[in-house]
Amino acid sequence: MKFDFNEDQQFIRNDARRFLADRCPMDEVRQHLTSDPAVISPLWQEICELGWPGAAIPEAYGGLGMGYLELCVLAEELGRVVAPVPFSSSIYLAAEAILQFGSEAQKQQYLPRLASGDIIGTLAWSDSRQQEVVLEGDVITGTKRPVAGGTLADIAVVSALTPQGKQVLVLVEFAESTVASGKQVQREALKSADPSVRNAQLTFDRCAAQILGNGDGRSLPALFDRAAVLLAFEQIGGADRCLESTVDYVKERKTFGRAVGSYQAVKHKLARMYAQNELARSNAYYGAWALASDSGELPIAASAARISATECFEYSAREGLHLHGGMGYTWEVDCHLYLKRSRDLALRLGSLRQWKEKLISATLAAARSPATTPTWLANS
Repeated sequence: MKFDFNEDQQFIRNDARRFLADRCPMDEVRQHLTSDPAVISPLWQEICELGWPGAAIPEAYGGLGMGYLELCVLAEELGRVVAPVPFSSSIYLAAEAILQFGSEAQKQQYLPRLASGDIIGTLAWSDSRQQEVVLEGDVITGTKRPVAGGTLADIAVVSALTPQGKQVLVLVEFAESTVASGKQVQREALKSADPSVRNAQLTFDRCAAQILGNGDGRSLPALFDRAAVLLAFEQIGGADRCLESTVDYVKERKTFGRAVGSYQAVKHKLARMYAQNELARSNAYYGAWALASDSGELPIAASAARISATECFEYSAREGLHLHGGMGYTWEVDCHLYLKRSRDLALRLGSLRQWKEKLISATLAAARSPATTPTWLANS
Protein backbone atom coordinates (compact mmCIF):
# COMPACT_ATOMS: atom_id res chain seq x y z
CA MET A 1 0.00 0.00 0.00
CA LYS A 2 1.18 3.55 -0.73
CA PHE A 3 0.83 6.17 2.00
CA ASP A 4 0.96 9.41 0.05
CA PHE A 5 -1.31 12.04 -1.46
CA ASN A 6 -1.90 12.20 -5.22
CA GLU A 7 -1.37 15.17 -7.51
CA ASP A 8 -4.89 16.56 -7.04
CA GLN A 9 -4.60 16.35 -3.26
CA GLN A 10 -1.21 18.07 -3.39
CA PHE A 11 -2.83 20.84 -5.42
CA ILE A 12 -5.50 21.25 -2.72
CA ARG A 13 -2.72 21.45 -0.11
CA ASN A 14 -0.81 24.15 -1.98
CA ASP A 15 -3.95 26.16 -2.71
CA ALA A 16 -5.11 25.95 0.92
CA ARG A 17 -1.66 26.98 2.20
CA ARG A 18 -1.60 30.06 -0.02
CA PHE A 19 -5.11 31.01 1.00
CA LEU A 20 -4.47 30.64 4.74
CA ALA A 21 -1.15 32.49 4.56
CA ASP A 22 -3.08 35.44 3.15
CA ARG A 23 -6.30 35.20 5.18
CA CYS A 24 -5.10 33.88 8.54
CA PRO A 25 -2.06 35.84 9.73
CA MET A 26 -0.92 35.23 13.30
CA ASP A 27 -2.28 38.64 14.35
CA GLU A 28 -5.75 37.31 13.52
CA VAL A 29 -5.17 34.36 15.86
CA ARG A 30 -3.90 36.63 18.66
CA GLN A 31 -6.96 38.82 18.33
CA HIS A 32 -9.23 35.85 19.01
CA LEU A 33 -7.42 34.98 22.21
CA THR A 34 -8.85 38.12 23.81
CA SER A 35 -12.06 38.72 21.83
CA ASP A 36 -15.66 38.03 22.88
CA PRO A 37 -16.15 34.22 23.15
CA ALA A 38 -19.40 34.50 21.18
CA VAL A 39 -17.68 36.17 18.21
CA ILE A 40 -16.59 33.99 15.31
CA SER A 41 -13.64 34.75 13.06
CA PRO A 42 -14.42 36.18 9.58
CA LEU A 43 -12.17 33.38 8.31
CA TRP A 44 -14.97 30.89 9.01
CA GLN A 45 -17.28 32.47 6.43
CA GLU A 46 -14.49 32.54 3.86
CA ILE A 47 -13.62 28.85 4.21
CA CYS A 48 -17.32 28.00 4.09
CA GLU A 49 -17.60 29.86 0.79
CA LEU A 50 -14.75 27.68 -0.49
CA GLY A 51 -16.72 24.58 0.53
CA TRP A 52 -14.14 23.19 2.95
CA PRO A 53 -16.65 22.05 5.61
CA GLY A 54 -18.34 19.87 3.00
CA ALA A 55 -15.17 18.27 1.63
CA ALA A 56 -16.00 14.76 2.87
CA ILE A 57 -19.78 15.14 2.98
CA PRO A 58 -21.46 13.39 0.01
CA GLU A 59 -23.00 15.54 -2.71
CA ALA A 60 -26.39 14.01 -1.88
CA TYR A 61 -26.22 15.87 1.44
CA GLY A 62 -24.93 19.18 0.10
CA GLY A 63 -21.19 18.51 0.33
CA LEU A 64 -18.41 18.39 -2.23
CA GLY A 65 -18.11 14.60 -2.00
CA MET A 66 -14.33 14.59 -2.35
CA GLY A 67 -13.34 12.22 0.45
CA TYR A 68 -11.45 11.85 3.71
CA LEU A 69 -7.99 12.16 2.19
CA GLU A 70 -8.84 15.64 0.96
CA LEU A 71 -10.24 16.49 4.38
CA CYS A 72 -6.97 15.31 5.97
CA VAL A 73 -5.06 17.67 3.68
CA LEU A 74 -7.23 20.61 4.75
CA ALA A 75 -6.92 19.63 8.41
CA GLU A 76 -3.12 19.75 8.21
CA GLU A 77 -3.14 23.19 6.65
CA LEU A 78 -5.58 24.55 9.24
CA GLY A 79 -3.29 23.15 11.93
CA ARG A 80 -0.26 24.94 10.49
CA VAL A 81 -1.87 28.33 11.16
CA VAL A 82 -3.77 27.31 14.34
CA ALA A 83 -6.88 28.65 12.61
CA PRO A 84 -9.37 30.15 15.13
CA VAL A 85 -12.41 28.46 13.57
CA PRO A 86 -14.76 25.70 14.79
CA PHE A 87 -13.80 23.36 11.96
CA SER A 88 -12.87 20.34 14.05
CA SER A 89 -15.84 20.50 16.41
CA SER A 90 -18.36 21.13 13.65
CA ILE A 91 -16.99 18.81 10.94
CA TYR A 92 -14.80 16.07 12.47
CA LEU A 93 -17.24 15.53 15.33
CA ALA A 94 -20.80 16.81 14.80
CA ALA A 95 -21.09 16.35 11.03
CA GLU A 96 -19.23 13.04 11.12
CA ALA A 97 -21.49 11.73 13.89
CA ILE A 98 -24.59 12.56 11.88
CA LEU A 99 -23.13 11.20 8.63
CA GLN A 100 -22.07 7.89 10.16
CA PHE A 101 -24.78 7.23 12.72
CA GLY A 102 -27.75 9.49 11.96
CA SER A 103 -31.01 8.49 10.31
CA GLU A 104 -31.67 9.45 6.70
CA ALA A 105 -34.01 12.22 7.87
CA GLN A 106 -31.35 13.61 10.22
CA LYS A 107 -28.74 13.56 7.47
CA GLN A 108 -31.06 15.42 5.10
CA GLN A 109 -31.96 17.97 7.76
CA TYR A 110 -28.54 18.84 9.15
CA LEU A 111 -25.69 17.88 6.82
CA PRO A 112 -26.44 20.41 4.04
CA ARG A 113 -26.47 23.22 6.60
CA LEU A 114 -23.25 22.00 8.25
CA ALA A 115 -21.57 21.66 4.84
CA SER A 116 -22.50 25.23 3.88
CA GLY A 117 -21.61 26.66 7.28
CA ASP A 118 -25.15 27.93 7.83
CA ILE A 119 -25.03 26.20 11.21
CA ILE A 120 -22.13 25.19 13.46
CA GLY A 121 -22.12 21.90 15.32
CA THR A 122 -20.24 20.46 18.26
CA LEU A 123 -19.93 17.31 20.35
CA ALA A 124 -20.79 17.47 24.05
CA TRP A 125 -19.25 14.56 25.91
CA SER A 126 -17.31 13.88 29.10
CA ASP A 127 -15.64 10.91 30.74
CA SER A 128 -16.54 12.26 34.18
CA ARG A 129 -19.42 10.63 36.08
CA GLN A 130 -20.17 14.03 37.59
CA GLN A 131 -21.12 15.40 34.17
CA GLU A 132 -23.67 12.84 33.04
CA VAL A 133 -26.59 13.96 30.90
CA VAL A 134 -29.74 11.86 31.34
CA LEU A 135 -32.25 11.18 28.57
CA GLU A 136 -35.84 10.80 29.74
CA GLY A 137 -38.31 10.37 26.91
CA ASP A 138 -37.42 13.10 24.43
CA VAL A 139 -35.74 15.56 26.82
CA ILE A 140 -32.27 15.67 28.40
CA THR A 141 -31.02 17.10 31.68
CA GLY A 142 -27.44 17.59 32.82
CA THR A 143 -24.17 19.42 32.17
CA LYS A 144 -21.20 18.90 29.83
CA ARG A 145 -17.83 20.68 29.99
CA PRO A 146 -15.60 21.60 28.30
CA VAL A 147 -17.35 21.65 24.93
CA ALA A 148 -15.14 22.88 22.07
CA GLY A 149 -16.91 25.55 20.05
CA GLY A 150 -19.72 25.53 22.59
CA THR A 151 -20.17 29.30 22.59
CA LEU A 152 -20.69 29.29 18.80
CA ALA A 153 -22.65 26.09 18.16
CA ASP A 154 -26.19 25.94 16.80
CA ILE A 155 -26.56 22.18 17.29
CA ALA A 156 -24.86 19.63 19.52
CA VAL A 157 -24.44 15.89 19.43
CA VAL A 158 -24.65 14.99 23.12
CA SER A 159 -23.55 11.83 24.90
CA ALA A 160 -26.38 10.85 27.25
CA LEU A 161 -27.51 7.97 29.45
CA THR A 162 -30.93 6.38 29.38
CA PRO A 163 -32.65 5.50 32.70
CA GLN A 164 -31.43 1.93 32.06
CA GLY A 165 -27.81 3.13 31.97
CA LYS A 166 -27.32 2.73 28.21
CA GLN A 167 -25.15 5.32 26.50
CA VAL A 168 -26.68 6.99 23.45
CA LEU A 169 -25.93 9.98 21.25
CA VAL A 170 -28.70 12.56 20.93
CA LEU A 171 -29.13 15.66 18.79
CA VAL A 172 -30.04 19.01 20.31
CA GLU A 173 -30.81 22.03 18.13
CA PHE A 174 -30.35 25.05 20.35
CA ALA A 175 -32.75 27.40 18.59
CA GLU A 176 -35.52 24.80 18.60
CA SER A 177 -34.81 23.27 21.99
CA THR A 178 -37.41 25.09 24.03
CA VAL A 179 -37.79 23.30 27.32
CA ALA A 180 -40.73 22.61 29.54
CA SER A 181 -39.49 25.18 32.06
CA GLY A 182 -39.33 27.89 29.40
CA LYS A 183 -35.53 27.86 29.30
CA GLN A 184 -33.10 27.02 26.53
CA VAL A 185 -29.63 25.48 26.59
CA GLN A 186 -27.49 27.57 28.93
CA ARG A 187 -23.94 28.34 27.79
CA GLU A 188 -21.07 29.55 29.93
CA ALA A 189 -17.75 30.45 28.34
CA LEU A 190 -14.83 28.71 30.05
CA LYS A 191 -11.25 29.77 30.53
CA SER A 192 -8.99 27.34 28.71
CA ALA A 193 -5.46 26.86 27.45
CA ASP A 194 -6.52 28.11 24.01
CA PRO A 195 -9.36 30.69 24.23
CA SER A 196 -9.71 30.73 20.42
CA VAL A 197 -11.26 27.22 20.63
CA ARG A 198 -14.30 28.78 22.39
CA ASN A 199 -14.76 26.14 25.08
CA ALA A 200 -18.00 26.31 27.02
CA GLN A 201 -20.08 24.59 29.65
CA LEU A 202 -23.48 23.53 28.32
CA THR A 203 -26.33 23.03 30.78
CA PHE A 204 -29.45 21.19 29.64
CA ASP A 205 -32.61 21.56 31.71
CA ARG A 206 -35.22 19.27 30.16
CA CYS A 207 -34.14 20.29 26.65
CA ALA A 208 -35.80 18.68 23.65
CA ALA A 209 -33.55 16.05 22.03
CA GLN A 210 -33.77 13.31 19.42
CA ILE A 211 -31.78 10.08 19.48
CA LEU A 212 -29.14 9.96 16.77
CA GLY A 213 -29.96 7.09 14.43
CA ASN A 214 -30.82 3.85 16.21
CA GLY A 215 -29.18 4.84 19.49
CA ASP A 216 -26.25 2.42 19.22
CA GLY A 217 -24.10 2.98 22.31
CA ARG A 218 -20.95 1.99 20.39
CA SER A 219 -21.18 5.11 18.24
CA LEU A 220 -19.00 7.34 20.44
CA PRO A 221 -15.81 5.20 20.38
CA ALA A 222 -16.20 4.71 16.62
CA LEU A 223 -16.65 8.46 16.16
CA PHE A 224 -13.50 9.13 18.20
CA ASP A 225 -11.49 6.82 15.93
CA ARG A 226 -12.51 8.82 12.89
CA ALA A 227 -11.96 12.20 14.54
CA ALA A 228 -8.58 11.11 15.95
CA VAL A 229 -7.15 10.68 12.45
CA LEU A 230 -8.34 14.11 11.34
CA LEU A 231 -7.10 15.80 14.51
CA ALA A 232 -3.74 14.04 14.05
CA PHE A 233 -3.27 15.89 10.78
CA GLU A 234 -4.05 19.20 12.49
CA GLN A 235 -1.49 18.38 15.17
CA ILE A 236 1.15 17.43 12.60
CA GLY A 237 0.53 20.67 10.71
CA GLY A 238 1.14 22.62 13.90
CA ALA A 239 4.22 20.57 14.80
CA ASP A 240 5.75 21.07 11.36
CA ARG A 241 5.25 24.81 11.59
CA CYS A 242 6.88 24.86 15.04
CA LEU A 243 9.92 23.07 13.63
CA GLU A 244 10.16 25.36 10.59
CA SER A 245 9.93 28.57 12.61
CA THR A 246 12.44 27.30 15.17
CA VAL A 247 14.99 26.32 12.51
CA ASP A 248 14.63 29.76 10.92
CA TYR A 249 15.18 31.44 14.28
CA VAL A 250 18.25 29.47 15.42
CA LYS A 251 19.90 30.07 12.05
CA GLU A 252 19.62 33.84 12.53
CA ARG A 253 20.03 34.22 16.30
CA LYS A 254 23.69 34.55 17.33
CA THR A 255 25.39 34.17 20.70
CA PHE A 256 29.10 34.58 21.33
CA GLY A 257 29.64 35.23 17.65
CA ARG A 258 27.98 32.06 16.28
CA ALA A 259 24.48 30.98 15.31
CA VAL A 260 22.51 29.26 18.06
CA GLY A 261 21.70 26.48 15.60
CA SER A 262 25.36 25.55 15.28
CA TYR A 263 25.50 24.19 18.85
CA GLN A 264 25.29 20.42 19.05
CA ALA A 265 22.69 20.35 21.85
CA VAL A 266 20.38 22.53 19.75
CA LYS A 267 20.88 20.29 16.72
CA HIS A 268 19.91 17.27 18.82
CA LYS A 269 16.65 18.90 19.87
CA LEU A 270 15.82 19.84 16.28
CA ALA A 271 16.64 16.33 15.10
CA ARG A 272 14.31 14.84 17.70
CA MET A 273 11.54 17.26 16.70
CA TYR A 274 11.96 16.19 13.07
CA ALA A 275 12.03 12.47 13.92
CA GLN A 276 8.89 12.68 16.06
CA ASN A 277 7.07 14.67 13.38
CA GLU A 278 7.93 12.11 10.70
CA LEU A 279 6.87 9.21 12.91
CA ALA A 280 3.56 10.94 13.56
CA ARG A 281 3.11 11.61 9.84
CA SER A 282 3.68 7.95 9.02
CA ASN A 283 1.05 6.89 11.57
CA ALA A 284 -1.34 9.59 10.36
CA TYR A 285 -1.02 8.35 6.78
CA TYR A 286 -1.83 4.86 8.01
CA GLY A 287 -4.87 6.30 9.78
CA ALA A 288 -5.94 8.24 6.69
CA TRP A 289 -5.78 5.06 4.60
CA ALA A 290 -7.84 3.14 7.18
CA LEU A 291 -10.38 5.97 7.41
CA ALA A 292 -10.74 6.44 3.66
CA SER A 293 -10.99 2.69 2.97
CA ASP A 294 -13.26 1.98 5.97
CA SER A 295 -10.76 -0.64 7.08
CA GLY A 296 -11.19 -2.81 10.13
CA GLU A 297 -7.70 -1.64 11.13
CA LEU A 298 -9.04 1.83 11.94
CA PRO A 299 -9.05 1.39 15.77
CA ILE A 300 -5.35 0.48 15.69
CA ALA A 301 -4.43 3.10 13.09
CA ALA A 302 -6.39 5.86 14.81
CA SER A 303 -4.85 5.09 18.20
CA ALA A 304 -1.33 5.10 16.79
CA ALA A 305 -1.96 8.35 14.94
CA ARG A 306 -3.52 9.98 17.98
CA ILE A 307 -0.68 9.04 20.34
CA SER A 308 2.22 9.98 18.07
CA ALA A 309 0.61 13.22 16.80
CA THR A 310 -0.21 14.38 20.32
CA GLU A 311 3.31 13.66 21.54
CA CYS A 312 5.02 15.27 18.57
CA PHE A 313 2.92 18.47 18.69
CA GLU A 314 3.43 18.94 22.42
CA TYR A 315 7.17 18.32 22.12
CA SER A 316 7.66 20.56 19.08
CA ALA A 317 5.62 23.39 20.60
CA ARG A 318 7.41 23.19 23.95
CA GLU A 319 10.95 22.84 22.60
CA GLY A 320 10.30 25.44 19.93
CA LEU A 321 9.39 27.90 22.66
CA HIS A 322 12.49 26.98 24.69
CA LEU A 323 14.84 27.36 21.71
CA HIS A 324 13.48 30.83 21.04
CA GLY A 325 14.86 31.79 24.47
CA GLY A 326 13.22 34.64 26.36
CA MET A 327 11.59 35.89 23.15
CA GLY A 328 9.59 32.66 22.96
CA TYR A 329 7.61 33.65 26.04
CA THR A 330 6.48 37.00 24.66
CA TRP A 331 3.08 37.83 23.17
CA GLU A 332 4.58 39.02 19.88
CA VAL A 333 6.29 35.70 19.04
CA ASP A 334 4.05 32.90 17.75
CA CYS A 335 5.36 30.09 19.99
CA HIS A 336 2.69 30.44 22.67
CA LEU A 337 -0.09 30.13 20.09
CA TYR A 338 1.07 26.64 19.14
CA LEU A 339 1.72 25.60 22.74
CA LYS A 340 -1.82 26.64 23.70
CA ARG A 341 -3.35 24.73 20.79
CA SER A 342 -1.24 21.62 21.48
CA ARG A 343 -2.49 21.52 25.08
CA ASP A 344 -6.10 21.86 23.99
CA LEU A 345 -5.94 19.19 21.28
CA ALA A 346 -4.14 16.79 23.63
CA LEU A 347 -7.33 16.46 25.72
CA ARG A 348 -9.97 16.92 23.02
CA LEU A 349 -10.77 13.19 22.69
CA GLY A 350 -9.63 11.90 26.04
CA SER A 351 -6.26 11.50 27.69
CA LEU A 352 -3.15 10.02 26.09
CA ARG A 353 -3.24 7.19 28.62
CA GLN A 354 -6.71 6.17 27.42
CA TRP A 355 -5.52 6.05 23.83
CA LYS A 356 -2.46 3.98 24.74
CA GLU A 357 -4.68 1.48 26.55
CA LYS A 358 -6.95 1.40 23.51
CA LEU A 359 -4.02 0.75 21.17
CA ILE A 360 -2.87 -2.18 23.28
CA SER A 361 -6.39 -3.65 23.50
CA ALA A 362 -7.06 -3.23 19.77
CA THR A 363 -3.71 -4.76 18.81
CA LEU A 364 -4.19 -7.77 21.10
CA ALA A 365 -7.72 -8.30 19.78
CA ALA A 366 -6.45 -8.22 16.19
CA ALA A 367 -3.65 -10.65 16.99
CA ARG A 368 -6.15 -13.17 18.40
CA SER A 369 -8.26 -13.04 15.23
CA PRO A 370 -6.27 -14.25 12.18
CA ALA A 371 -9.01 -13.15 9.78
CA THR A 372 -8.64 -9.51 10.81
CA THR A 373 -4.94 -9.37 11.72
CA PRO A 374 -3.17 -6.57 9.78
CA THR A 375 -0.42 -7.77 7.45
CA TRP A 376 2.24 -5.80 9.30
CA LEU A 377 1.22 -7.48 12.58
CA ALA A 378 1.00 -10.97 11.10
CA ASN A 379 4.53 -10.66 9.70
CA SER A 380 6.07 -9.21 12.85
